Amino acid sequence: MKVAEEKAGSVAAQKEKIRERYKGIDSDMLDVIPAIPPEDFYHTQVTKRVGVYARVSTDDPRQTSSYELQKNHYEDVVKRHDNWVLVKIYADEGISGTSLQHRDAFLDMIADCKAGKLDMIITKTVARFARNVLDCIGYARELAAMQPPIGIFFETENIYTLNSNSEMSLSFIATLAQEESHTKSEIMNASIEMRFRRGIFLTPPLLGYDNDEDGNLVINEEEAKTVRLIFFMYLYGYSSQKIADTLTELGRRTKLGNTKWSSISVLHILQNERCCGDVLARKTFTPNYLNHKSKKNKQDRNQYRQKNHHEAIISRDDFLAVQQLIYNSKYGNKGILPRLHVIEKGVLVGYVPINPRWSGFQAIDYMNASQSISNCTVQSTDDMLEVQANSGDFDWRGYEVARGQYFSDTHRITVTFTIHEIKFSTASVRQFPSCSHVEILIHPNKMMFAARPTDKDNRNHIQWSKVHDAVSVPRMISGNAFLPVLFEILGWNTSYRYRATGQLLQNGTDCILIYNLRDTEVFISKNCLQETHTSQEALSDDILPFTTGAKKDIVAYPADWASNFGENYYAQAYAPEIAEFSTDECWHTQAHGTPYYKKDDLDVSSPETLQSNINKILQEIKQEDTNG
Repeated sequence: MKVAEEKAGSVAAQKEKIRERYKGIDSDMLDVIPAIPPEDFYHTQVTKRVGVYARVSTDDPRQTSSYELQKNHYEDVVKRHDNWVLVKIYADEGISGTSLQHRDAFLDMIADCKAGKLDMIITKTVARFARNVLDCIGYARELAAMQPPIGIFFETENIYTLNSNSEMSLSFIATLAQEESHTKSEIMNASIEMRFRRGIFLTPPLLGYDNDEDGNLVINEEEAKTVRLIFFMYLYGYSSQKIADTLTELGRRTKLGNTKWSSISVLHILQNERCCGDVLARKTFTPNYLNHKSKKNKQDRNQYRQKNHHEAIISRDDFLAVQQLIYNSKYGNKGILPRLHVIEKGVLVGYVPINPRWSGFQAIDYMNASQSISNCTVQSTDDMLEVQANSGDFDWRGYEVARGQYFSDTHRITVTFTIHEIKFSTASVRQFPSCSHVEILIHPNKMMFAARPTDKDNRNHIQWSKVHDAVSVPRMISGNAFLPVLFEILGWNTSYRYRATGQLLQNGTDCILIYNLRDTEVFISKNCLQETHTSQEALSDDILPFTTGAKKDIVAYPADWASNFGENYYAQAYAPEIAEFSTDECWHTQAHGTPYYKKDDLDVSSPETLQSNINKILQEIKQEDTNG
């Protein structure tokens, strides 16, 4: 109790001391040195170098009057002040105020401020200076922090940024200006949306077309020659750069009148749907009204397409074929129009040759192509075989051919698949020691995979090996275009790695590698298992773990392998995938595939027609140059 009383007394004494100290002293005992009063920037006696900033929102000729009025007005304002010197009028025409992008005059003005060429900036309104709050406040603070400080005078709002009470007002008005821009942007987007819904499209200038008095697209025949030449040459196999070089040599003009062509300008025409008479609206959109950066529309916004909107220069089928060519060129498959083929004779009947760089085909396309040639109903060998042991023959009933997966894989003929790559084993590539290129094939219904020797003349050729220290070693084969389709055909998990065992089959000069895709080893990443918490969650019902250990991947196998070591001897010997190879006749392993035509296949101009059209157009152009 006594301690508490002492503490209270101490606090009271401290408070009394503070009160006495803050009573202060007699004002007569102080000498006050007065501060220099703030400068009246408007009536200053100090010479001020003034920069004027003006901006009009569009480069429409009608806006010229607005700019001239601003210019004349501020020249008069500066003249009325004897101590103001007009350094420069900085003007941006046809530029939005929401972003500093392309506002060259504004940026020049800021650079002159940093260089010490200006003392003050005058502009009409906050909205003219910037409709972006961040830019407006940021630059006002940056200029005020310079030595000597530079102020901005907003005439309409009567705000001078070097005044102590200016920032709150400036922040409020800049926010309103930004929101006004946002509102205008939304109104414009709504207006454009209504136009598109009514089929009223924006059609920027495009080579080959002019606009008539009603705004309709009409073919410009002279320009259309160039467009046709571009499409025909590309379909015939010329690269976009080669076409650009040809057009430059011929002196053909772009829509802007330039005679210098580039690969980009050629591709711009090749990818424009208006060349085939269609219109696609909203290919790009601007997600942020502040930075005005356009973004490719990947179904982020509604798109509107009208077929047969105007007269076509190129047939729609030829146009779509060009799009396939362009898309497939991304996978290194330049100048080739993908088309499925299927083997119709020999031991590979029903097999479909594969180009790993091809895209645009679905799993059903490969299935239908195979079924179009052969009856691919697969029966189990056990159902087909009724085995009887004859006198003198060894009875193999009950014996199983042990699976190669149970043995070292060093010398095994295998092929491994991921969602991105194919890799043959060393043992595989050394079966064809003198051949570094092969063509791969698939029988989607029998789930068989094959590789046969070929050369570079085959447009489906792939380099599966390279020479290292005088021996052939496997090479990784990229297949981003095809492999997702293969995984779909086989029902594989795209996160796993699959390895199939194969065998070399020979008959005289005929030789081929055959791989069984029904019985594969499955390699599952431990990271994948960790993501699913337990290994069992990551495995399907028909796959069980085989090994676990320090290795990166866990090996899994089909569940029915748990009850046997391999297939019945006779089932192995007479397996459907091998039965075709039991004949002594010529196997025709190098038989070429026959084109498979779908109902919706494109009616593309033939190479002969393309060549004829190219020569005709070139002759017409050269004749015009001679006469001209």
